[in-house]
Amino acid sequence: MSHDFETAYAIVEVSDLEANAAFFSEVIGLAASPAAEGTRAFTNDEAVHRITVVQGTRDDLVAYGIEAMSPASFEATLARLSAAGYAPVENADLARRRSVDRLVEVATPFGAPIELVLGLERGAAPALPHYQAGFVTKGQGFGHVVVATEHFDATSHLFTEVLGFSLSDWIETEIMEGITIEVRFFHCNARHHSFALAKAPFALPTALHHLMVEAGDRDDVGRAFDRTWATTLGIANGLGVHDNDQMFSFYVIAPGGYQVEVGYGAKQITEPWDQVRGYDQISIWGHQPLRLPG
Repeated sequence: MSHDFETAYAIVEVSDLEANAAFFSEVIGLAASPAAEGTRAFTNDEAVHRITVVQGTRDDLVAYGIEAMSPASFEATLARLSAAGYAPVENADLARRRSVDRLVEVATPFGAPIELVLGLERGAAPALPHYQAGFVTKGQGFGHVVVATEHFDATSHLFTEVLGFSLSDWIETEIMEGITIEVRFFHCNARHHSFALAKAPFALPTALHHLMVEAGDRDDVGRAFDRTWATTLGIANGLGVHDNDQMFSFYVIAPGGYQVEVGYGAKQITEPWDQVRGYDQISIWGHQPLRLPG
């Protein structure tokens, strides 16, 4: 199995910092990490941070961290980015603030920069009292990130031809009469997708659709759903099972409008991967919209 990268972290700028901090700690159930003033950081494993929310106005993804698993992978990716004209910029000060050994910023077609990093700091496993089996992160990273952009082909090219991710599969389906969506799913290790890309028909005010964390036990997803149900947060999609990756999950709307998926049991990538195919439905069952934000 190719394992050059893992999803390191996501940085989300939010207009209501404290509401988002409470959301990640009390509803999603992540562990709080040390964070600079004006930020709140959370983790679901030994990494010092996985999801960080920063005070601002955008309510959108402002950085997607990808961790190279070796100095050789880092240098080879940096060379490909430079050759492809992406002009990556190494930033030692930001590396220090992100708790990594090295960090290179890369502008992307979808708006939020990629931060290619090496050596994300790790420590003791955090207490995760809401999750009896923790999270699926070993060899895969914190979860996945899904964005929507009108720069669909350029972003797909960046991930496959430059960064070296591989296409897992895709969905093309009519969600209502006359409106078809296309989503491509990309892997860089055993996780079915670390990054997914939805085609937007026009420029959207934000790029981030959702972040995903994968629980190690099916019942932990149900408990997270119960915690969500006890709030007034919107539930974009109730419990269900996706067709392509087989994940059992639900989607909650975070303060600010982006979504977080809590799931379990996703299909794993094996080599050779011979399931690169299209799907014509998002879910086998469920994932119905349940509730608007309160």
